[in-house]
Amino acid sequence: MERIEADNQDCRLANRARHHAPDDPTPLCSVVIPSYNGRHLLSRCLASIERHRPADPALPIEVIVSDDASTDGTAEWLEAAYPEVKLIRAQSNGGFCAAANAGIAAAGGRFIQLLNNDTEVAAGWIEAGIAPFGDPSAGSVAPLVRVRSEPALTDSAGDSYNLAGRPTKRGHGRPAGLFAGRPIEEVFGASGSSAFYRAEVLKRLGGFDPLYGSYYEDVDLAFRLRWAGYRCFFAPTCLVYHDVSASYDHGSPSLQRRMSRNAELLFWSNMPAGALALAVVPHLLFLIVQGLWRAARGRPWPFLRGKIDAAFCWREILVRRRYRGRLAGTAPFRPHFALGPGPTRNNSRRPAQKSAVARTTRSTRRRNCV
Repeated sequence: MERIEADNQDCRLANRARHHAPDDPTPLCSVVIPSYNGRHLLSRCLASIERHRPADPALPIEVIVSDDASTDGTAEWLEAAYPEVKLIRAQSNGGFCAAANAGIAAAGGRFIQLLNNDTEVAAGWIEAGIAPFGDPSAGSVAPLVRVRSEPALTDSAGDSYNLAGRPTKRGHGRPAGLFAGRPIEEVFGASGSSAFYRAEVLKRLGGFDPLYGSYYEDVDLAFRLRWAGYRCFFAPTCLVYHDVSASYDHGSPSLQRRMSRNAELLFWSNMPAGALALAVVPHLLFLIVQGLWRAARGRPWPFLRGKIDAAFCWREILVRRRYRGRLAGTAPFRPHFALGPGPTRNNSRRPAQKSAVARTTRSTRRRNCV
């Protein structure tokens, strides 16, 4: 992987001087938190932000909660407990992508961090998260995300994507110490649980694709950033703790169906033509293995229905492929895709959750192609 040679501290100082003046009222970074019926999760997330908010006046931040029409009193609680937080309220539930995009549109910072409501941040996370943007080709930054209930384990150290079409969290379930001492280095993309983005680029690309609803929308954005000529860097000293999958019920057949569909949208919309010729056979073999794995566990139908849903989205896939070609044609840097062979086995093993965080089961219905 390519590495930034500058020292972390030098990058911080360079970014501070380059991007922000102490008397500039514009926030340097906007922290956008999409939330749906997540009041019980937000309380810890916002408390951690307040504890570790940068004291340096040259590093002002704003916090935005994009409430996706919650029914648990989230908005009223926020207005009373955190009046300084900018609240965006949706009139109807539109899903994760819609809530995230509403928060992104309201953000005034030069950088934007998208933060899940089931996370906590550590001291210095803003300073370390914006440091890699000293490289003008940096479009996004991936923090070191640890499992909150087992901090010695990694949730993600950036995202990976392989030729078989398998998106994975880099280092998921492995000891966090393996990544903590690494230098800033290039990775494929950043997990949407805590990713930093260059705001101007993120808004120009339109944020998250609403066709996805939720799941793999962050990997799709990572692809679009690369089509536009930008890269992603892993910042090991930017530390975030995450309750793995606390916001969704992964046993839901409708969610499994949507994830199955989105995986195909991701592959066929984004894979560069040269790589696609090499990837089709590995991808089809991977789908066979996935299908057999689910059939052996008595859960083949959501997987198969998701693939059928994706086939009906062929027009949308073609539109997205043409758009990516236009992005490449106007890219300020040559598009580079950090694809690897990678493992193709199903990443079904998740770190056990020992926290008492209650899962919020969202109603998930089939979303038509739009």
